[in-house]
Amino acid sequence: MRIRLVKLNQLSGEQASIYSVIYENDNISLFDKFINDNNIAFKSELNDLVLRLRTIGYKTGAREHYFKPFEGKPGDGVCALYDQPKSHLRLYCIRYGTTLIIIGGGGHKPKTIKSLQDDPKLKKENFLMRDISKLISEKISQGIISFTDDYYDFKGKLDLNSTDYE
Repeated sequence: MRIRLVKLNQLSGEQASIYSVIYENDNISLFDKFINDNNIAFKSELNDLVLRLRTIGYKTGAREHYFKPFEGKPGDGVCALYDQPKSHLRLYCIRYGTTLIIIGGGGHKPKTIKSLQDDPKLKKENFLMRDISKLISEKISQGIISFTDDYYDFKGKLDLNSTDYE
């Protein structure tokens, strides 16, 4: 797996930094794909999510109550960003405290499913974020990337490859 972490400057502010991921050889981030996939059917919900992300970046930080935790394995930080109670969209993230999040992809959750395993698209997006979290954790433990002193950003090599053995 090859990824590149990219900071989303338009969403990042003095309270939190927001990153997304460019996966493999794609030209756009997972978050941009999420927007493109849902822009027609769920435009108002997308606007709500973007507003929530701007609020996190500029006003409040990534407070726990904005997220549904434990969407991945214990300790991997994979969560879903909450939206309005009756919304259909689910956006998967990796949360690092209140100052840094990585937003990935997601999809819309049909009312007929009870868990992400019941929807192939949600399951794929969730498991991708789990893999990304694992790769980032490995690279942090290897010293390839780290956090800045204030924990608002990553530093080091932001192009990561699971086959790198540096």
